[in-house]
Amino acid sequence: MKKLIALLAAFIVTITLIGCSSSKSSTTEEKKGINVDSLDPNKPVTVKIGATNVPHAELLEYIAPKLEKEGLKLDIVTYQDYYLPNKNLEDKEIDLNYFQHVPFLNNETKEKGYKLEDAGAIHIEPIGLYSKKVKKLEELQDGALVLVSNNKSEWGRVLKILQDAKLVKIRDGVDVITATFEDVVENPKNLKFKYDNDPAIMVQYFQNGEGDLISINSNFAVDAGIKPLEDSVVVESPDNNPYGNIIVVRAGDKDKIVTKKIVEALQSEDTKKFIKEKYNGAVVPA
Repeated sequence: MKKLIALLAAFIVTITLIGCSSSKSSTTEEKKGINVDSLDPNKPVTVKIGATNVPHAELLEYIAPKLEKEGLKLDIVTYQDYYLPNKNLEDKEIDLNYFQHVPFLNNETKEKGYKLEDAGAIHIEPIGLYSKKVKKLEELQDGALVLVSNNKSEWGRVLKILQDAKLVKIRDGVDVITATFEDVVENPKNLKFKYDNDPAIMVQYFQNGEGDLISINSNFAVDAGIKPLEDSVVVESPDNNPYGNIIVVRAGDKDKIVTKKIVEALQSEDTKKFIKEKYNGAVVPA
């Protein structure tokens, strides 16, 4: 009986030690990822990076094989909206994200208090205005309805396109990047603006023929098979464009080797060539 008890006690101690060992190993693994000081191809590190499908996830998939040879594996988490990726990054559910431009990041950090930072611009997605009713902005009728998403950082982009076409005038002294529809002081065609829907829904509005003019982000347009340069009424110029899409990390992670390797791969001449050939102007290198 004593032998049985001794054996049972030894078994419990062994199981406990194994459990502690596994827990310790798991904790060690969790500390890897973006916090490593070096990369080893023989012991690759996996990092989670959040991205919208097109072109962000596609570009990450393109550079993934190259990075893996250097000891860095990308676990790409895809999103269909613009608001979860920053929350998940702030909450440490992912290590980096790639879907937004600087004005959007600035707006998010201001409104929600996120401690996130820009690690480098990769590409520009010129925003387009689409319609099933007109082929030129000049054809818009008095009182035409313009549908814009609830993404405040895009409002200035839309207003700049309309101001350049002399359809509206923004109040003097207002930075067009942060302009809102309340800053419109001249509107000769009495355009009506509706801006309370998610960016991902704008494609559906266009396809259903709703509104007279619909603003659509190029990533959603391309993902839906729409060709911005061919199908839009007008598309913004990529030149001197402040809306470059960026890699974003938590404050303090900008100079980590993982961050630098990902940014370097996305900004490489090889990736730029891939962007130009695949997207035909709908996406352009920053």
